[in-house]
Amino acid sequence: MCGIAGYSLSPRCSVDRTLAAQALLAGIADRGADAVGYAYRGGHEEYPVVTKQRTPASLLLDRIRVPDHATELLVHVRDYTKGHPSIPANNHPVRHGPVVGIHNGIIVNDDELLAPYSCARAEPRMTVDSEAIFALAAHSRNEPRALEALAGSMATAWLDQREPGTLFAARGVGRPLWLGRGRDEIFFASNRTALEVAAEYTGVRLRVSEVRDGTFLALRSGRVARTARFRPDRNYTEERTLPAVRAPGESAHCLARLAAIAATAA
Repeated sequence: MCGIAGYSLSPRCSVDRTLAAQALLAGIADRGADAVGYAYRGGHEEYPVVTKQRTPASLLLDRIRVPDHATELLVHVRDYTKGHPSIPANNHPVRHGPVVGIHNGIIVNDDELLAPYSCARAEPRMTVDSEAIFALAAHSRNEPRALEALAGSMATAWLDQREPGTLFAARGVGRPLWLGRGRDEIFFASNRTALEVAAEYTGVRLRVSEVRDGTFLALRSGRVARTARFRPDRNYTEERTLPAVRAPGESAHCLARLAAIAATAA
């Protein structure tokens, strides 16, 4: 059970990019502590700028830096299943060719799906199952129905260097995904709490809703530019139900630190 979050902002949006990223991370911090990472893009960046490390969220929170020109963000905390976190390439955000993405869930047919692609598992000992999602996105040019080939559970988001200004997100089955819409911004997260924390610290009023299973979204400049439906795998069942809280104490620690950061900046 991992945690994902992020945003798409209009270039005219006045939200503090770094503080918004820190708020989202604090809101999902208790969903995993095996690794943490984020990626941003916007302005002059053609490629997403990626930072990740093998620590809990609390050891990255103070180090997050997102420039004012950034318009897209991905944030991830990891509770790993496949792909040991000692291999940096297994930690999120994960790259496949032009696509960089984050994932909460389990893909069980990843080796089969990745077999045809010579660029798969590009880094030594890389085995993370999430790469299959981003391979399908890359080789289909972000076609929603390509996700129907996946077997397993999924909530995911990604950036494609060929599609500047656009953030893609999708929910299959078995994992939550929430959307918070403002006037010039859209936030997404694994839980509603993260959106509430982001709203509190950015001062943005959000209309919050849960994304339906089998929904594909293209977010651009703080708006939903495209919505599409796909048929997710409904045959997969997990052997046991995973609790949402995987790193007790991380959320409280990060929220306390976030409050201190915000007070200092005020």
